[in-house]
Order: sequence, then C-alpha cells, then structure tokens
Amino acid sequence: MIYIANTLITLGTLMLVVSGIGLITLPDFYSRAHAVSKSETFAVFLLFAGLLFRPELSLGAGLRLAIIILFMVIANPTAVHALVRAALRRGITPVIRTDESRAKRLFGGDQ
Repeated sequence: MIYIANTLITLGTLMLVVSGIGLITLPDFYSRAHAVSKSETFAVFLLFAGLLFRPELSLGAGLRLAIIILFMVIANPTAVHALVRAALRRGITPVIRTDESRAKRLFGGDQ
C-alpha cells in the first residue's frame, strides 16, 4: 500500500510541475487556463488519492479526504470555466498565430 501511495503522490507532484511549466510558457490567458485547469485537477486528484492509501490515515480522515477530492474534481473546472467566460466578456482576446506560407500550401494560393 505504501508503494501505491508514494507512486500516486509522486505522479501528482510531477503533474503540478507540468502545470507550472505550462503556466510560464503558454502564450495567452486562455491556453494557460486550459492547461492549468486540466493538469492541476488531475494532480490534486493523484495527490489526495495517494494520501488515501497511506496506512496512518484514519477512516474519518479518509472520508473527509474523499469528499475534498469530489469537490475539487467538480469545482476546479467550473471555476476556470467561469474565469475564462469572464475574461471573454471583458474583451481579452486570445493570441492567434498563423503561418501564412503553411496556410497557402494547405488551402491553395490567393483566394
């Protein structure tokens, strides 16, 4: 059991690192929000699931931890959706990069 717990906690920590890297490297608010919400939700799920497998955890604490996991899986994507929707209504535009030469090759010449 302890090996499963430590593996899940390690994977959750690595996912949080990936989330941080995405937050730093992605170009705009929308792509950052998307990447961070997905990886952070999964990371928190892995971390708390790893804590559930720890042998020193009591039944009551495990139940509370399971409720927190359920709340995080529902609340985190909902909160990020609300933030992105508010940003869109506020007028924050996404960064759109186009490669003109590639677009001409894919879709034909001048139209």
